Amino acid sequence: MDPTTKINIPESHRERIVIIGGGFGGLQMARKLSRQDYQVVLIDKNNYHQFQPLFYQVAMAGLEPSSIVFPFRKLFQRQKNIFIRVTEVTSLDAEKKMLQTPLGHCNYDHLIIATGADTNFFGNENIRRHAIPMKSVSEALYIRNHILDDYEDALTTPGYDLRQELVDIVIVGGGPTGVELAGSLAEMKTHVLPKDYPELDVEAEVDIYLIQSGDVVLKGFSDESSARALKNLRDLGVKVLLNSRVTDFDGKLVHLKDGSTIPAQKMIWAAGIKGNPIPGLPEGAVTYGNRLAVDRFHRVQGTEDIYAIGDVAYMEEEDFPKGHPQVAQVAIQMGTNLAKNFKLRLREGKEPQPFSYNDKGSMATIGRAKAVVDIPKPELHLGGFVAWFLWLVVHLFAILGTRNKVFVFLNWVTNYINYNQSLRLIIKPHLPPKGEDNKIFAKTTQGQA
Repeated sequence: MDPTTKINIPESHRERIVIIGGGFGGLQMARKLSRQDYQVVLIDKNNYHQFQPLFYQVAMAGLEPSSIVFPFRKLFQRQKNIFIRVTEVTSLDAEKKMLQTPLGHCNYDHLIIATGADTNFFGNENIRRHAIPMKSVSEALYIRNHILDDYEDALTTPGYDLRQELVDIVIVGGGPTGVELAGSLAEMKTHVLPKDYPELDVEAEVDIYLIQSGDVVLKGFSDESSARALKNLRDLGVKVLLNSRVTDFDGKLVHLKDGSTIPAQKMIWAAGIKGNPIPGLPEGAVTYGNRLAVDRFHRVQGTEDIYAIGDVAYMEEEDFPKGHPQVAQVAIQMGTNLAKNFKLRLREGKEPQPFSYNDKGSMATIGRAKAVVDIPKPELHLGGFVAWFLWLVVHLFAILGTRNKVFVFLNWVTNYINYNQSLRLIIKPHLPPKGEDNKIFAKTTQGQA
């Protein structure tokens, strides 16, 4: 693409705010500014918002991908000041206030970087090449296909050792994603696999491993909740390895720091994330965890009119001297606060408001009627059915779209009654004829290889 080519966006007398990323923070900000006197351009590589907390249920065949995504254009059909462009930002020029994309360049008056986080493999190239991340709905669908495909192959694999590579699953990382994945897999092993694959000795052969480098799971939760989650996982049959670290993975063997190995072709990596900044920012803007250092007004260090919110932003405040947790609530609250400041900017004499995170608590589900919830004010630590029901309600109301809410609710009810939904489909992309350049195929399969 010629760098002088311009993205086709109508010129306007309004100041242009460009938001890169339609995750929780970017989408929240776009919605809050949808009726304000700004021209808002939302840039995302997908044409839909993804509800990340439920990726693991797509991976475990509990939900269809369409239930947890929502198209941006449907959300903003009536907002005439919102312009959506499906592309990626390859670089920015802060002096010229210009972004470069495969579609051409885009000028801005104010830039919001809400690009979120990417998987952190900590420099291990083998793990990056062979492990399976879960940072997009396409990756979650790939995990589902991979798991079901391997169980089909296991039926025709006579050797015990070879079958172990196919049926055993290793999850690395004992945070909420790892814990929820492990619990869901354990329930699948108990309630689904014996029905679907009666030829396999599921109880004797299938093992679910959760490997955590620290001495607790759900670090950052209360001691009570962490201990409860660990007990629930072990009661479900998950082999939880604490104080253990994965050092290598070649696609067939998981190597641990103590020298032991686990035969498995599937290692799901949920052990860390890193910020996903845009090339072209000044030196010093990128700080801990590859995140962008911002002040209390979300402004990126060393820049003018460039802001960052959500997982990619690193902001220190009194209660969070090492930055905020990289969770959806932080991104949503940051998007709300920055949008409010842009609204105040339209009113003479109004000063922007510094951001202060209101921690509403943490929650994670381990299985049916098994969950943990920590609420800071008033201090409460809930578990069991009450925590699980609260988790369901919070996530159900957070999903975009009435149809999605209904479908997710019905799937959850069905799963609660019989654990036997008919979503266990191996969906493989259609390959174009050999040698044919198919850009649609390339886009839809990105992240699935």
